[in-house]
Amino acid sequence: MKKDIHPEYRKVVFLDTSSDFKFLSGSTQSSEETIEWEDGNTYPLIRVEISSDSHPFYTGKQKTDKVGGRVDRFKKKYNMK
Repeated sequence: MKKDIHPEYRKVVFLDTSSDFKFLSGSTQSSEETIEWEDGNTYPLIRVEISSDSHPFYTGKQKTDKVGGRVDRFKKKYNMK
Protein backbone atom coordinates (compact mmCIF):
# COMPACT_ATOMS: atom_id res chain seq x y z
CA MET A 1 0.00 0.00 0.00
CA LYS A 2 1.09 3.57 -0.64
CA LYS A 3 1.98 5.57 2.44
CA ASP A 4 0.16 8.74 3.53
CA ILE A 5 -2.89 8.31 1.27
CA HIS A 6 -5.19 6.42 3.63
CA PRO A 7 -7.24 8.10 6.39
CA GLU A 8 -6.23 7.43 9.99
CA TYR A 9 -8.11 4.50 11.52
CA ARG A 10 -8.80 5.05 15.23
CA LYS A 11 -11.27 4.27 17.96
CA VAL A 12 -14.30 6.59 18.19
CA VAL A 13 -17.47 6.68 20.29
CA PHE A 14 -20.79 6.66 18.44
CA LEU A 15 -23.78 8.28 20.20
CA ASP A 16 -27.32 7.43 19.13
CA THR A 17 -29.10 10.77 19.60
CA SER A 18 -32.57 9.19 19.77
CA SER A 19 -31.80 6.78 22.63
CA ASP A 20 -28.54 8.12 24.18
CA PHE A 21 -26.92 4.72 23.49
CA LYS A 22 -23.11 4.91 23.16
CA PHE A 23 -20.66 2.37 21.80
CA LEU A 24 -16.94 2.32 21.05
CA SER A 25 -15.82 1.20 17.62
CA GLY A 26 -13.10 1.76 15.04
CA SER A 27 -13.61 4.32 12.29
CA THR A 28 -11.81 6.68 9.93
CA GLN A 29 -14.41 9.38 10.57
CA SER A 30 -13.20 12.40 12.51
CA SER A 31 -14.98 14.83 14.80
CA GLU A 32 -14.25 18.02 16.74
CA GLU A 33 -16.27 16.72 19.72
CA THR A 34 -14.69 14.36 22.23
CA ILE A 35 -16.00 12.28 25.12
CA GLU A 36 -14.39 10.44 28.00
CA TRP A 37 -15.16 6.73 27.73
CA GLU A 38 -15.59 4.15 30.52
CA ASP A 39 -11.92 3.15 30.31
CA GLY A 40 -10.82 6.70 31.20
CA ASN A 41 -9.53 7.57 27.71
CA THR A 42 -10.87 10.43 25.58
CA TYR A 43 -12.17 9.58 22.10
CA PRO A 44 -13.76 11.54 19.23
CA LEU A 45 -17.59 11.58 19.43
CA ILE A 46 -19.70 10.85 16.35
CA ARG A 47 -23.44 11.54 16.66
CA VAL A 48 -25.77 9.24 14.69
CA GLU A 49 -29.54 9.35 14.34
CA ILE A 50 -30.13 5.60 14.46
CA SER A 51 -28.23 2.56 15.72
CA SER A 52 -28.96 -1.05 16.65
CA ASP A 53 -30.46 0.25 19.90
CA SER A 54 -33.17 2.29 18.15
CA HIS A 55 -33.60 0.65 14.71
CA PRO A 56 -36.99 -1.10 14.36
CA PHE A 57 -35.45 -4.26 12.89
CA TYR A 58 -33.24 -4.84 15.94
CA THR A 59 -35.75 -3.70 18.55
CA GLY A 60 -38.58 -5.88 17.22
CA LYS A 61 -40.93 -2.92 16.78
CA GLN A 62 -41.33 -3.28 13.04
CA LYS A 63 -44.45 -2.21 11.24
CA THR A 64 -45.88 -5.00 9.12
CA ASP A 65 -48.07 -4.64 6.07
CA LYS A 66 -51.35 -6.34 6.99
CA VAL A 67 -53.06 -5.55 3.69
CA GLY A 68 -51.33 -8.24 1.66
CA GLY A 69 -49.29 -8.32 -1.49
CA ARG A 70 -49.78 -6.56 -4.81
CA VAL A 71 -52.11 -9.22 -6.16
CA ASP A 72 -54.30 -9.13 -3.06
CA ARG A 73 -54.57 -5.34 -3.22
CA PHE A 74 -55.45 -5.49 -6.93
CA LYS A 75 -58.17 -8.07 -6.33
CA LYS A 76 -59.56 -6.07 -3.43
CA LYS A 77 -59.53 -2.85 -5.47
CA TYR A 78 -61.52 -4.41 -8.34
CA ASN A 79 -63.71 -6.73 -6.19
CA MET A 80 -62.25 -9.89 -7.68
CA LYS A 81 -62.09 -13.26 -5.96
